[in-house]
Amino acid sequence: MGTLFLVATPIGNLDDITHRAIRILSQVKLIAAEDTRRTRKLLTHYHISTPLISYHEHNKLSRLDEVVSALSQGDVALVSDAGTPGLNDPGYELVKATVQSGFPISPIPGPCAPIAALTASGLPTDAFLYLGYLPRKSNERCLHLRQLRDLSFTMIFLEAPHRLLAALQDLHSELGDRYMVVARELTKLHEEIFRGKVSEAWSYFSTRQIRGEITLVIAGNTTPERWQEGQLLSALRQRLANGTSPAQIASELSRQSGWARRTVYRLITEIQNSVSSGESSEQNN
Repeated sequence: MGTLFLVATPIGNLDDITHRAIRILSQVKLIAAEDTRRTRKLLTHYHISTPLISYHEHNKLSRLDEVVSALSQGDVALVSDAGTPGLNDPGYELVKATVQSGFPISPIPGPCAPIAALTASGLPTDAFLYLGYLPRKSNERCLHLRQLRDLSFTMIFLEAPHRLLAALQDLHSELGDRYMVVARELTKLHEEIFRGKVSEAWSYFSTRQIRGEITLVIAGNTTPERWQEGQLLSALRQRLANGTSPAQIASELSRQSGWARRTVYRLITEIQNSVSSGESSEQNN
């Protein structure tokens, strides 16, 4: 009976692979790879000649039986393009099928971009939430972020270079101007780790050509000290005078003040009604 080995491979620097991973890839009967061309370069670098088959997003279901059957002949390794297989890469279905078929599974730990970015972020690591890629469309992205705004965990996302600026705008709109990290091209020649507020990240990257794999690490919600009512009312009047919409005011100040959004919106309505009543009284006079 063979074992399915989940082998983590380098996310950039080819030196970031363990001796155990090299040994396993050399000894297994078969390697199921997300991208055989990319994996072949890695194997060639370490003089490994193990047979390869493709196992990617578009054939992962049709290849399940073939890979599971191969386990009856000996050990099989699963690798992704880079990093730890199964994390935002094909792997879950194969692991599930292998468990159901009764074959053992052994993880071979190694590189993982989300964890690398988290540990270098300077944000709390005792409780975090990995959420994969943000939705591609802005309205779906905003809805997704809105559901996360009250969570206190450090949050980790992946993002594509061409969507980074739009994602940062939606992060600012829905989560506020929090501290965050943008980690780009980790372990590679042009590695970059930006630390600052969301608005600062947007200003920085808006003037640069954005390339490479990107990981976002964002501070969780820390409950603010509740504002005094007078402080809140003053902020409401100022924003209304500036022409900010009630919905935006309620969204922003509920996060900043510690007051419930419903209560903030009610106070806005009361201020607007008060102003309208005052104007009507002046006209009647």
